Order: sequence, then structure tokens, then C-alpha cells
Amino acid sequence: MVAPVSTCEEYFAKLNERFVAEAAKDVNAVYQYNLTGEGGGDWWVKFENGQMTVEKGVHEKPNVTYTMDAKHYVDMANGDLDGTKAYLTRKLKVKGNLALAQKLKKILPPSK
Repeated sequence: MVAPVSTCEEYFAKLNERFVAEAAKDVNAVYQYNLTGEGGGDWWVKFENGQMTVEKGVHEKPNVTYTMDAKHYVDMANGDLDGTKAYLTRKLKVKGNLALAQKLKKILPPSK
């Protein structure tokens, strides 16, 4: 089990602890995170050939873009907010390939 995080910065710094390479073996995509509000920021995560790259900033051609308040994202990362529920209640906005978006929960699972 992965330890909970308290900030978005901590989440992305420790992302390799969550990474399930087997789940990412057939995924070649870039996921952009635009996290707003206090503690927010922009990060992108690229999966290619079972490898993961994490960078701070904005990628020019992401396959999926997530926009969410930073506090809600930390809750989701810790398993306190379900991603589907967040999407349906518009706390999470997803742009791009929804099939790829749905794969991410297995590649980078929440804490609980």
C-alpha cells in the first residue's frame, strides 16, 4: 500500500511509488494535470514502453488533460474521493481520450 500524500507536489515527487509498470506496458500516452487553487500547479506524466516520466509544467500535446482543484486531487490520490464520482460531480474535468483516462487508476492507484 502507498502512503497518503498531503500536497500535489508530494504526490508527483513520489509517483514512482504508485507506478504499476505491468498495467502501463501497452500504454503510450501523455497525461496533463492542471491543478488549480492553493498547492496546485501543472505537471505531465508520460508512459512509453512500460516506463514513466514525470515533469512539472505543460506538455504541448497531451492525450488526456485533467483539470481539478488541488485539494480535491489530493483527496482523490489518497482514495478519499472516487475519480468517477469526481468526474460526475464536475470536480474533475477530463479532456481528450477517455479510454486512456480510465486506464490511469490501474497504472497509478490511489492510496486505499
